[in-house]
Amino acid sequence: MSGAATDGMPGRLARCFGLVFPELGPDEIPLASPSSVGTWDSLASINLVAVIEEEFGIQVELEELEEMMSFATVLDLVERRNGR
Repeated sequence: MSGAATDGMPGRLARCFGLVFPELGPDEIPLASPSSVGTWDSLASINLVAVIEEEFGIQVELEELEEMMSFATVLDLVERRNGR
């Protein structure tokens, strides 16, 4: 990855996605969603939450799991949680 994709929170989140979805290339990660990533199932969602919680030092609440339907919505959630 290079450029803006590796800077700050988006870059850190992209690395989290890369750990859970290693089949995705750097250009695919910002577009990732359950409909575009065949391996994004409930187990992958749990793994993604665990990696994100560790990386960002946050705890994702159960009701927030429903929001996590794309890279963009996960980034929004992480940014809001870190802004508190």
